[in-house]
Amino acid sequence: MALMKIILGLIVLTLSTSYFAQTGGTTSFAILNLPFNARSLALGTDFISVKDQDLSLGVANPSLINSKMSKRASTNQALLPAGMNYGMINYARAFKNDFVGVAHLRYVDYGKFIARDAVGNDNGSFKPMDFIFGASVSRPFSPRLTVGATLNFIYSQLESYSSLGASIDMAGNYYNEEKEFLATVVVKNAGYQFKGYTAKKHDPLPVELQMAVSKKLKHAPFRFSLLGHNLNRWDLSYNDPTLKPTIDALTGDTIPVPKAGFVEKVGRHLTYQLEILISKNMHFRTAFDYQKRQEMKLIEKPGASGFSFGVGLYFKKFTVDYGFGVVSKAGYQHMISLSTDLSAWRK
Repeated sequence: MALMKIILGLIVLTLSTSYFAQTGGTTSFAILNLPFNARSLALGTDFISVKDQDLSLGVANPSLINSKMSKRASTNQALLPAGMNYGMINYARAFKNDFVGVAHLRYVDYGKFIARDAVGNDNGSFKPMDFIFGASVSRPFSPRLTVGATLNFIYSQLESYSSLGASIDMAGNYYNEEKEFLATVVVKNAGYQFKGYTAKKHDPLPVELQMAVSKKLKHAPFRFSLLGHNLNRWDLSYNDPTLKPTIDALTGDTIPVPKAGFVEKVGRHLTYQLEILISKNMHFRTAFDYQKRQEMKLIEKPGASGFSFGVGLYFKKFTVDYGFGVVSKAGYQHMISLSTDLSAWRK
């Protein structure tokens, strides 16, 4: 009952603060929605439904933080073109009364830009950057129920313009270790922009409600996960306002502008995720996000847009993860993560 009250509270908070939120272009601090670890990138950007020693997942879903992560540290680095890069470093520690915390720093470096005036004169260079300083904590309420929260402070510097804000993430999960089943709900990015890029302007944050389930098959090396994202907004499709109804040349009938139906709208909220546990030392990963495919594909050459892939290599003292996301035919995204148990090296 306690978990149900928490879940209902999270849903009400999200719907009340962001019912009219869009998926992009109308909110500040888009950095909050980047995949900051290779495993999440390989599994469709948002991966929030597995409870193990991967402390980077605890940043995305604080209720996944657990004692197995204590004294672990990780570094995560994206590999992007044109001098851009972003990444994350984090560290976990267990405390008294079953509390476990994770401290993390996330950043985006947009590369070097040349400043020019209205007529094109060179006014020097600048480097735009965004930062998130965060702390997460979780606590189990029973062997199967855990809740967690994250507090983020966000700073953005774009040439002479700067912005400052804060956000919180709240989450709860139910985990049955014997059946290897997990269900979770997360409210992300509920917060406020204290200082906008321009005077007296405070843009909303990209608040989002997510739910996910994960199940590992008992006699096969497969773990299936299903993520529901952007659940605080029903219609994620885009309707081009410039399109007008047309007339059928043969019948004279009016052909209305096509709009997404019920199945299409449901499908845009789902990401299908699969981990193949080849052995204790190697895991393969893949995912498909229909909404991302519809938003990013090139009409003439959609290719593998919306798909992502990756691998995890588990060694005695450290773990290496690689993620590869297909944005469209125009580009791809790569990310590498390295994590280790610091106490193992001291031994």
